[in-house]
Amino acid sequence: MDERPRKPRFPLPLDRIGARVPAAAAPAATAGLGLDSHAVRVRMVERIRAEGIHCEPVLQALSQVPRHGFVDPGLAAQAYEDTSLPIGHGQTISKPSVVARMLALLFERRPGAQRLGRVLEIGTGCGYQAALLSCLATQVISIERLRPLHDKARDNLAALRQHNLRLVYGDGKLGHAPNAPYDAIVSAAGGEDLPQAWLDQLAVGGRLVAPMHTGAGAAQVLVSVDRDENGWSRRVHEGVRFVPLRSGTA
Repeated sequence: MDERPRKPRFPLPLDRIGARVPAAAAPAATAGLGLDSHAVRVRMVERIRAEGIHCEPVLQALSQVPRHGFVDPGLAAQAYEDTSLPIGHGQTISKPSVVARMLALLFERRPGAQRLGRVLEIGTGCGYQAALLSCLATQVISIERLRPLHDKARDNLAALRQHNLRLVYGDGKLGHAPNAPYDAIVSAAGGEDLPQAWLDQLAVGGRLVAPMHTGAGAAQVLVSVDRDENGWSRRVHEGVRFVPLRSGTA
């Protein structure tokens, strides 16, 4: 029986000024590894479910998006292990379980919802989480400060066509005010505190999820911030390890 899934619906990213990016070849499966099999992703999802993550929209997105297409070919055999992998320029693609946890935290703010609203992602990286978000949100703005990674994500996503994802090259610490407010904000990098710009751009009723340093040491924890009419409230979750949050572009 043919185990290949139907081609998932993915967005075609936009460049900085909003023009469409020419389509490129879709991320290719690594020959002989069977990584294009839907069953490989289902096994990854079942491991994540067994760890206690039960947000069905997130699990469904994880079962659709081919993670091996977002890592270097030499690392593709490890794509469905629960491990972070280097993507170049000192950055990594996060563990599938950590990505699932962060996205599930966004859905906790919307019990029973099948989709998020407008989402801002800080740190596009290779584009994997942006692809997941495009399955989960009505609109996604994903910002990356490193030009080579912005270009890599654009290439990785170019043939996975939809219309709800825009890639932006810019300083993620500033957020992206032109499309604010956001119903959800998620960051793939952590600093000593959360930038005020993110808090200001979070919609009333929205949630922000990001790693943050706990103090003078190097330890990081996941933090969620909810905004209501009276301001912001913060919750601290489990320990994590993400790349540092930096200013500017490069």
